[in-house]
Amino acid sequence: MTPEQTPAQRLVGDFAPKLAELTDDVLFGDVWARSELSPRDRSLVTCAALVTNGSTEQLRSHLVLGKRNGLTETELKEAIIHLAFYAGWPRAMSAMLVAKEVFAADSR
Repeated sequence: MTPEQTPAQRLVGDFAPKLAELTDDVLFGDVWARSELSPRDRSLVTCAALVTNGSTEQLRSHLVLGKRNGLTETELKEAIIHLAFYAGWPRAMSAMLVAKEVFAADSR
């Protein structure tokens, strides 16, 4: 029986195993595990950074993780609306379209 692969291993493990390893061990194994910020707060900061950078591909999974970490859809949408004035309207609109898809999939 093959052990369950992490999301990073599924995404790039066959192509860039070191990046998957660093993602699993350093980012999620160390940085996300630090007690100085709650997982909820880390999710909000991460989603905000991804919206600001226009990283909508990564935003998709972090919106799901944010909900799992205690953020509500309303809070996540409000963060995107707030960021429209700091990160730019096109980035906020793109992020909101991703959020709309993610939240619609959650409600099915």
